[in-house]
Formats: sequence, structure tokens, C-alpha cells
Amino acid sequence: MPSAARALTRSLPLAACLLLAVLGAPPPAAAADPGWSVAPVGGGRPSFYAEGAPGTVLQDAVSVTNSGRAPLDVRFSGTGPRTVFARPTLRVPARTRAEVPFTVTVPAGDAPGVRSGAVVVRDAKGRTVSVPVRLRVGGPALAALTVEHLAVHAHSITYDLVNRGTTELVPTLAVRADGVFGRVLDRTPRALALRVRPGARVRLTEPWPDPPALDAVDVRLTVTAPGGAHDTAAASARFVPWAPVAGAGGVALAGAGALFAVRRRRGRAPADVPQGSAELPCPALELTEGAMK
Repeated sequence: MPSAARALTRSLPLAACLLLAVLGAPPPAAAADPGWSVAPVGGGRPSFYAEGAPGTVLQDAVSVTNSGRAPLDVRFSGTGPRTVFARPTLRVPARTRAEVPFTVTVPAGDAPGVRSGAVVVRDAKGRTVSVPVRLRVGGPALAALTVEHLAVHAHSITYDLVNRGTTELVPTLAVRADGVFGRVLDRTPRALALRVRPGARVRLTEPWPDPPALDAVDVRLTVTAPGGAHDTAAASARFVPWAPVAGAGGVALAGAGALFAVRRRRGRAPADVPQGSAELPCPALELTEGAMK
């Protein structure tokens, strides 16, 4: 028998054993099916979608289908926009589909745009199924801000930034200060590392590590943001080196006190003259004719 035929004959039993092992092996484990599903009510929607102006309450409903042979206990919750369910928990009988209404509230003062969230359903074993929620907030886009409570301190400037519009703001700040003899601070506009939501108030501090030692300054803050938001605030401050002034003032007070004491002593009667006694007469001064020449 040729060598190739002998090799093939020898490999047939091994191949047959491998084939039997594969055929007899159990199928790979599939992902566990919770036995129930969640979907928006009405027409095969893949997600919930709602649209409204700030302050609007929107309504929808979620369905839970129990395809198992035992009752199903589930709990509802929502992420993202405020979501309130008609009932937080529900028991769904076997082979039954149940519907639960819920509302989504658009936050008052919220900026126009799209918000994302989800309706989450959890069973007693901790398994969850989520359905996305997309909420579009309507209304005109208005960019507006104010700068309030500006104050100048020894080494900083503090102020409040308030978003008075309906859009999120990324503000830009410029700072200028003018003293008696000219400009002492000039910072060109720069973007601040924050985003201010509509209606929010933020307390901010602008460092000023090297203010003038002796000067009277007028400080002006200008804040702008995309969309036309703009506001300016001004404040005045006086910088005085109080330590040297306090030292000079102490010396002046000490000198004034000493002078007052000397004047007081000079104004008193001699200690050896009794009070109420008459003043002693001065002796007459005689001048001779020779002395006058």
C-alpha cells in the first residue's frame, strides 16, 4: 500500500473521534433571557421622544411584556429629565402585557436644546431593561448676563456672574483699573473655564497679587458671551500703606501729647506760692544818667 494511503487510513479513526466529540458536545451557553421586555406604548417606537417649552409636563406610557410562566414584579425609575410614574412598582401576570403611564417635566428656565435620559425597569433579581428618552426643550434662545456685587480687596477682585438668559454661557472676562497717575491693571479678554447654566449665579474671584501701594483706583470688569451677552460693572478703591501711616501717626500723637503736657505745666502756679495769695511786687529798676548814655 502506498505511504499516502496508509497515512490516510491511520487518520480516519482520529477524525471520526473528533467528529463524534464535536457532535456530542453541548451547545455553547447563550445569554440569559430575562423572560420579559420593555417598550414604548404605541407602534414600535425604539425610544421615547417628547418636546415642550420650559415648565411643560409631557405624558407617555411604557409597556412591560411578561413572556414567562410566573408573575413578574418590576420597579420603574427614570434618569435625566424629571420622570414620574403612575405607580413605582407593578406585578405583571404570566403571559401578559401591562402599561404604566408616566410624565416628564421640562425644568422651568431650562435652555433650549435636547436632553437625554432613560426609562429603567428592574425586576426582583436585579436585572434591568432601559429605553432611551429624548427630550427637546423649545423656546427662543436668549443670551443675557449681569455682573453684580463687584468688590475690590487687598489682593483680589470678587464679583457675581448671573445668567439671565435661556442658553448656557461660556463667559469672557476683561479687567481694567485706572489710578491717579494712569492705568495700573489691564487684562485683555480671556475665556473663563466654566459654563453657566440659565438662571445660575456664580461667585468668582479675580486675583490681583500686585496692587499699587498708594493710589486711588477705579476698577472696571467687562464680561461677554456668545450670542450678544454683555455687561460691565465698576467699583472704586483706595490703597494706603497702613503700617507706615500708623507708625507716623503714633509719633505725631506722642509729640502732640508732650507739647500739651509742657503747656499745661507752664500754665500752673508755682508750687511754693499758696493759692489765693497776692503776687509779690517786682523791685524798682534805677537807671543813672551814665547808664543811659
